[in-house]
Amino acid sequence: MSLKPDLKPNLEADLGTLCKELRLPGVRAAHAAEAERARRESLTHERYLLEVLRREAEARRHNAVARLLRQSRLPLEKTIAAFELERLPLRIRQQVGVLLEGVFLDNRENVLAFGNPGSGKTHLLCAIGLELTRQGRRVLFVSCSLLVQELLAAKAELKLARTLRRLGQFEALVID
Repeated sequence: MSLKPDLKPNLEADLGTLCKELRLPGVRAAHAAEAERARRESLTHERYLLEVLRREAEARRHNAVARLLRQSRLPLEKTIAAFELERLPLRIRQQVGVLLEGVFLDNRENVLAFGNPGSGKTHLLCAIGLELTRQGRRVLFVSCSLLVQELLAAKAELKLARTLRRLGQFEALVID
């Protein structure tokens, strides 16, 4: 029988409270499992801390991408995997690869897609937008008619500058 009081429940509660107060949900979720692993594998304190903080960073990246995807209004079913790239000429396929890197955003260049109705322009641009969003880029998908209505309403309400500032926060606008 041990004469030491069991401090583990208080320790767990205190860690949970501090993680909540400091807004560290990844640490809160991972610290117990990582502590157990550190004990099993005799990891140093620094290695344990590194693993817990990696989990926190990963959770934050995941949450940021999820938030960007919600803000983007992109149709999530229009992915690059669901698009038949083989239908495109080789030159266009190569351009798609370059567009997926997002360099055109850094250079503040426009991308225009022309083609017959039903040729997959919207799908392809949405797929590129989704990939850029998953890279942490701010993208907004909006129909042209809805954008024009929004701008006209903002002008009538004397909020055009605010609306343009909000739109300017996005790195890419996919206008259909």
